[in-house]
Amino acid sequence: MTLQEIITLLNAEVLGTKADTDCQVPCAFASDLISDILMCTKEPTLLLTGLTNNQVVRLSDMIDVVAIVFVRGKRPLQDVIEMAEERGLPIISTRMTLYRSSGILFNAGLRSCKI
Repeated sequence: MTLQEIITLLNAEVLGTKADTDCQVPCAFASDLISDILMCTKEPTLLLTGLTNNQVVRLSDMIDVVAIVFVRGKRPLQDVIEMAEERGLPIISTRMTLYRSSGILFNAGLRSCKI
C-alpha cells in the first residue's frame, strides 16, 4: 500500500512540503507509548500515534519508521514538522481516532508489523 492510498483512506492532511506520498508502506503499528514503539517495531513501519512531540520524530533515527500518522486531529508544532522534513520523514494528520484509523487500514489490507 502506498502512503497516498493511506492519506485517502484516512481523509488525512500531509504536514510539511517534502512528503514522498508514493512510498510503499509494508505494515503499521499504533501506540501512544514510546517504549512500546521501540520494543515492538522490527521492520519498516507506518506509525499511528497521538504523540506530537519531537521524541516521536527522533524514533525514526532508531527504528525504521516510514511515515507517521497523527490521529485525533493532532498536529505537531512547526519545529517538529521541520525536524521530520530534515529526516525525509513524511508526516500526516487525520481527525480519526487511533482505533478507527487502525481498523480502516487493516480492512484495506495493511498488515500489522511483526513484533
